[in-house]
Amino acid sequence: MIRFEDLGEPYLIAEVGINHNGDLQIAKRLVDAAFACNWSCVKFQKRNPELAVPEHQKGVERDTPWGKMTYIEYKHHIEFGAEEYTYIDNYCKHKPLDWTVSVWDFDSLHFSLKYDLPFLKLPSAMLTNDDLLVETAKTGLPLIVSTGMSTIEEVDHTVNLLEKHAKSFAIMHTNSSYPSKLEDLNLNVIPALIERYKCTVGYSGHEFGLTPTVLAVALGAKVIERHVTLSQEMWGTDQSASVELMGMDMLRKRVTEALMALGSPHKRITEAEIPIRRKLRG
Repeated sequence: MIRFEDLGEPYLIAEVGINHNGDLQIAKRLVDAAFACNWSCVKFQKRNPELAVPEHQKGVERDTPWGKMTYIEYKHHIEFGAEEYTYIDNYCKHKPLDWTVSVWDFDSLHFSLKYDLPFLKLPSAMLTNDDLLVETAKTGLPLIVSTGMSTIEEVDHTVNLLEKHAKSFAIMHTNSSYPSKLEDLNLNVIPALIERYKCTVGYSGHEFGLTPTVLAVALGAKVIERHVTLSQEMWGTDQSASVELMGMDMLRKRVTEALMALGSPHKRITEAEIPIRRKLRG
């Protein structure tokens, strides 16, 4: 179990989400990549499609790689169940690598409690679902909540509930468009949220590229989440806003370099400067 208040270096979450397209072998390869790139955790999304899909969307037909089907049929097709998650649980334990899920409904919350997870996540879509948020917080597991497409008043309300009911929590600055435009990222919100709430703040990025995520670390984000994929050309709504395997390795290295370069707020003479100082100042 994680205490977000005690994090030192940023905690990197590889958001597999539904980029596995219902294929356990794809999920395994993304778990392998996260472990090889020294990320902290892999995360999936858990839904009961009957509850999570709005009624007006259920019967909408769409073309998929598996043929034409209704939206609710598609959601059931790509949803992992107990067999897949039990395999993922054992697979991650043997590495070892943290894994967890975003929960979208009460059924998914209760399902997730079958596993020994380090924390749970509520997506931006559920930020205003007070009942689900409080019930998730009351499990005693640490909780991350994303704040995309939300007003500051809505975030205030959510943080108040978290302070009352959660043992440990973090909130994630994010923009909920996929992929997000650079001019919409508004990363300066991160230090503002840290100052406003005096809590752990992270960043969930949906943009192209890696630079904004590194900037988020420099601005104080202690939890980093990026969608990951085997290829941005794969079928699925989140693939194009995801980081491919080489990018995962690059991002970890750039975050490490950024932290080294940031150093501390204390002015000091470094070891490398001492002989230069003696030479130039005597």
